Amino acid sequence: QVQLVESGGGLAQPGGSLRLSCRASTMISSVFSMYTMGWYRQAPGKQRALVADKSHGGSPRCGESVKGRFTTSRNNGRKMVNLKMNSLNPEDTAVYYCIVYRGPPPPGGEAHWGQGTQVTVSS
Repeated sequence: QVQLVESGGGLAQPGGSLRLSCRASTMISSVFSMYTMGWYRQAPGKQRALVADKSHGGSPRCGESVKGRFTTSRNNGRKMVNLKMNSLNPEDTAVYYCIVYRGPPPPGGEAHWGQGTQVTVSS
């Protein structure tokens, strides 16, 4: 089974920064490297939406609302993916979910989700 553990959520002020990390601790490294890994988020009453992700060989992908502010990076040896969030605003408040998947983005392919970590942006 794939288990994803997120960390780094919390409270930030508008304009501030947070860094999220996720580790696929139960996943074999060679298998992990073939998956796309990244982040989705879900605000109360809204659909879960792409934040950013990074495939094995492709370029990073991100949602329009976070483009230029959030950056993903991955370390296949550590089976980790990070999300650096800058210039946060209240609209970024959501539960952030780590994801690894193969094939098309969810719901179209095989996907494994973390439990989520709360990010709150408020003064």
